[in-house]
Order: sequence, then structure tokens, then C-alpha cells
Amino acid sequence: MTLAGKKIAILIAPRGTEEPEFNKPKEAVEAAGATVTVIGLEAGQAQTNNNDLDPGSSYTVDKTVGDVSASDFDGLVIPGGCVGADKLRADAATVSFVHSFFEQAKPVGVICHGPWLLVEAGVVKGRTVTSYPTLKTDITNAGGNWVDKEVVVDKGLVTSRNPDDLPAFCAKIVEEFEEGKHPAQARSA
Repeated sequence: MTLAGKKIAILIAPRGTEEPEFNKPKEAVEAAGATVTVIGLEAGQAQTNNNDLDPGSSYTVDKTVGDVSASDFDGLVIPGGCVGADKLRADAATVSFVHSFFEQAKPVGVICHGPWLLVEAGVVKGRTVTSYPTLKTDITNAGGNWVDKEVVVDKGLVTSRNPDDLPAFCAKIVEEFEEGKHPAQARSA
């Protein structure tokens, strides 16, 4: 599979995004040939976390959410991390950015606590998704069908539960990004 010529956005929150859920998908998509842009809430550096509490590494934010549009990209990765996902879903520009990927029928990969952004963006109704187990009620209340599986693909939306699922998650996001737009993705926008 090749993602040559594809532009993929990946979100990062300052002091909150789970490091392996950020760097493993980023590496997988880059290894497949895509250009990845790190999108943050603020310019500069963003430090990740490990196990939600332990400091991780710092990564350069390429662009802030306010400086980009979903139309600039072919796909989106939303990493987890309880703290990071909560910070991202509290930002109206980020929620709008995520919603736009669904309106434009573009593939989106989301792992762990990342589906909180999908709930906030109002795009889970009628969708089958997985996540970290504590999000089950949020997803169900938003009209989604929550399942406990390593990876779930629903018409361009790829979700996984936790860092243990990263190999399957990374393989599926590369596959979905290669396929491109999924018209049914827009049904939940």
C-alpha cells in the first residue's frame, strides 16, 4: 500500500496526548508515504504523556487548528490520552475541524479516548465504534453502537480501544487512507 501524495493531519494536545497513540500512527502513515502535519491547539512544542500521567516526549506543532481546514488534508488521526482528548474536545475550533472531515467524507482514525471528539462533533449517531471502555456510555448516549473489538471500520471511520491495539489500528488507517473518500462517511455529519 502506498499513501504517496496523501496529506494526513494528526492532532496533538499540550501535556495530554498519549505518546504511543500519537507516534505509532504517525510513523505508520509516514512509512506508507504520506505527508503528516501535526495540528495543535497552540504553536511551538507539545509534550505527550505516557499512561496519562507520566511525561512523554515533545513534538513540534506544524500548524494550529485555527490555521488549517479539513479541505487541506486527505485524512485525520485523532490519538487518545484521557487528558489530551478532553482538552481537544473542549476547543470549538478542533471540534469543527473534526466535523468537517465527516462532511467531506474523508477517512478518520481514532483511538482510545479520542472518540470523545467524535461525540462532541456529533458524528457518532448510527455508527459502530470502539474506544477505551469508559467511553461506552458517552458513545451510546450519542447514538453510536459501541463494541469491544481491537479495531472497527465503519465506512471510513477506524476506531480502536488502547495502545495494545496499535498494530491493527495502524494497518487499518493506512488501508482506509489509501482508499480515500467514503461517501457514507458524510451520513453522520
